[in-house]
Amino acid sequence: MVRFHNTGGTRVQFTAEEERARDAEEKAWEDAAPVRYMKKLREQRDSLLAETDWTQNRDVTLTNDADWKTYRQSLRDITKQTPTDHLLSNITFPTKPS
Repeated sequence: MVRFHNTGGTRVQFTAEEERARDAEEKAWEDAAPVRYMKKLREQRDSLLAETDWTQNRDVTLTNDADWKTYRQSLRDITKQTPTDHLLSNITFPTKPS
């Protein structure tokens, strides 16, 4: 694929060196995708955990305490699942107790 950049308002074709550099940048970006996806997953998980931190206060009595503990543990374990896309569409989040 031929690439171009704009230099002073003129369309200029990449040199071979610029092509190699751009190819290397794109490969590095693609290679780092799993790290970015896992970071996104952890951010979502951490947000859900933060929403339920109140359930862990000593002065809170819950009739379904075991359900909350299971839910929170499932959230902590979610990073054991493997994301395959940037939408994390194959990750199954647990259902929050009511």
